[in-house]
Amino acid sequence: MYGSTVDGEGAQDVAPKKIPLDLSMPWVRNLRRFIGSGTGLGSEALMELETKRILLDIFKERQQRNAEAGSIPSFYKKKPEEGSISHRVQRLAKYRFLKKQSELLLNADDLDAMWVCLRENCVIDDASGAEKMNYEDFCHIASVCTEQIGSKCRRFFSPSNFMKFEKDESGRIAILPFYLYVMRTVSLTQARIDMSELDEDSDGFLQPHEMEAYIRGLIPNLAQLRDMPAAFVQMYCRIAAQKFFFFCDPHRRGKACIKKILLSNCLQELMELHQESEEEVADTEQAENWFSFTSAQRICDMFLALDKDMNRTLSKLELKEYADGTLTDIFIERAFDEHVRRGKMGGGNAREMDFGSFLDFVLALENKDTSEGLTYLFRCLDLHGRGYLTTADIHTLFRDVHQKWIDGGHYELCIEDVRDEIWDMVKPADPLRITLADLLSCKQGGTVASMLVDIRGFWAHDNRENLLQEEEEPEE
Repeated sequence: MYGSTVDGEGAQDVAPKKIPLDLSMPWVRNLRRFIGSGTGLGSEALMELETKRILLDIFKERQQRNAEAGSIPSFYKKKPEEGSISHRVQRLAKYRFLKKQSELLLNADDLDAMWVCLRENCVIDDASGAEKMNYEDFCHIASVCTEQIGSKCRRFFSPSNFMKFEKDESGRIAILPFYLYVMRTVSLTQARIDMSELDEDSDGFLQPHEMEAYIRGLIPNLAQLRDMPAAFVQMYCRIAAQKFFFFCDPHRRGKACIKKILLSNCLQELMELHQESEEEVADTEQAENWFSFTSAQRICDMFLALDKDMNRTLSKLELKEYADGTLTDIFIERAFDEHVRRGKMGGGNAREMDFGSFLDFVLALENKDTSEGLTYLFRCLDLHGRGYLTTADIHTLFRDVHQKWIDGGHYELCIEDVRDEIWDMVKPADPLRITLADLLSCKQGGTVASMLVDIRGFWAHDNRENLLQEEEEPEE
């Protein structure tokens, strides 16, 4: 039996001997147990897990080493250089992303079609006559709009959006607020896309020249600015952009966050010029809107009238003529100290207020009740830069107002009484000092600041009851 040999040719004809099932089971179980434990890399998935485990160990080891060494982790990433491959790839990716987002927006025809769908599928409330819809109507309108407009309108008809609106006792919402919500969302999204296209370094912030370019692109679409003289466009864009930076760049870094711009009241005020023609708006309303053509001309004419030497900057003496000279001398001095940079020419003490600083000055005085305007003014009132005002500071600040009051032929008043009245108005947390937080929380910070820097502001406060009666008489 053992002496017989089988050559290669014969070996091919011999069938492989089958191992009995009962003998094969132990090593099969062991092999399965070996593979299932992950000890051996028996598959691509196990190899991937092993790779992740090794990389995680390396990351933890590096973290531990950095913690022991006390090193500061990297928080600055250098932006790609202009013309480099990474810069071109970044711009291409940004272009494609913004283009895709624009394609998902509803256009004017889509909005009109949605409004028609809303009106055709709503119900009229018997009590108020308002057009309303319940959730079933809401879902039905969503289906109709999707068929007519496309899937891009579907995101507005989510259950969470329905719950955002006020409902009546029957669980119905009015269609008009919902439609206005859709229009505002589309408008803000389009504005964000337009601003992002102008954001050259793609950091989510706009610099002054980028903000001016955005406003310049809006002018043809704003009814009240469409006929603006071409020679005034550049100046208008600068005036308009300055308000955005006054309210959206409080730290004066020279760039404003796009998200903050979109959420600010400034953009809403600018968009008001798109709704109706300038002839239909009263002169007072035009003057109150900073972005109106009338207001921009007023600011320009004011600056030119104050600039006696026509050097495009204002000296302290020239600025004292602002508002017919009703501002106090100490306030003008403090405004130059805190908000005007020292000039490069004309000696070490020479300071002149340029047009941009003048715009901030006007914005602060015209928006004293806002946190940004009051912050600007408080820095002027804080004579010693300590972050609070004392009774001595109030006495010093009001002394100029008192002098102008007496020179104007008004009755004699006691500075101490005014000081006590201011303390009663503010009710500071610390009875010995007034902080900016106290002025903001008392809701009368603008009135207090006006009393201390402007004789007209004190006169308006002193005659507030008579002025209130004059306002109520026409209504009666």
